[in-house]
Amino acid sequence: MLSIKNHRLVGDRVTFRATPNHGAELKARYLVFHYTAGRSAESSVESLCTRKPQGNASAHLVLARDGRIVQLLPFNIVAWHAGVSQWNGLVGLNQASIGIEIDNAGALSRVGDKFVAWFGKEYAASDVMFAEHKHGGGVRPWHAFTEVQIERALELAELLVDHYGLEDVLGHEDIARGRKQDPGPAFPLASIASRALGRSDDVPPRYVVTADILNIRKGPDASFEPVAPPLKRGTVVLLLQPADRWSKVEVEGPTDTEGWVNNSFIVRAPAAAHPRSAVKQAVARKTPKKTTSARKRSPRRGRR
Repeated sequence: MLSIKNHRLVGDRVTFRATPNHGAELKARYLVFHYTAGRSAESSVESLCTRKPQGNASAHLVLARDGRIVQLLPFNIVAWHAGVSQWNGLVGLNQASIGIEIDNAGALSRVGDKFVAWFGKEYAASDVMFAEHKHGGGVRPWHAFTEVQIERALELAELLVDHYGLEDVLGHEDIARGRKQDPGPAFPLASIASRALGRSDDVPPRYVVTADILNIRKGPDASFEPVAPPLKRGTVVLLLQPADRWSKVEVEGPTDTEGWVNNSFIVRAPAAAHPRSAVKQAVARKTPKKTTSARKRSPRRGRR
């Protein structure tokens, strides 16, 4: 479990490395998530801790793909992570926000059957998701975040919002719209923000399959392989990423199945109470479900 002491993060797999790139005292109002768009967490930490002739940058935390966290600045010191930015009439979010960089390559290019980052590194298809950014630009491949990164991001957001009374949880894409696109559609920002801020508006809309059978695929067209057996008529899916002709959905229930379906064969379900979607399962499932026997237990018997 993570905690904060004297504006420093305390907990498992947390280290501190001081960066010279910082401003004066910070009284944070917001939390801003970024992706590093770099080769590794180590290379990003090195860059953020280096003084350069121009373009110095920093962040409060760097979150690695295996869940390790490196803190570069105490949370009461200004980091240089936001750049030219504004939100709700406030210009220059460095002076009002805590910045977290998550190790992730960001938007990828598809070259034949390969997925390549801007710096030339190739990624396996299992580490890629297809989505359209919320600001548009069409469906494209993005480097997927790991489950442990999403778990830690949620834990950090909840902790920082509670400790500092933060007003909102944002992405770089929100405060520098048109200039930045991180953390991008592969990161469940809206759901993490809702959980951290205690909102209840993060439940995706429910849709119903209208075809007798409907393939659910790895990407947004019929050339992609199915990820599971075809969905049957009446199957309920949660709309995760709407797009023009195909949408990313999650099958409601215990299957954890996510994929893309053709919009022609799903319709909006009638309004009804329904369970909230998992944030890549890792977010919504913070603790395992307890199972109990149908037989009444003796009060003196402990768990096996």
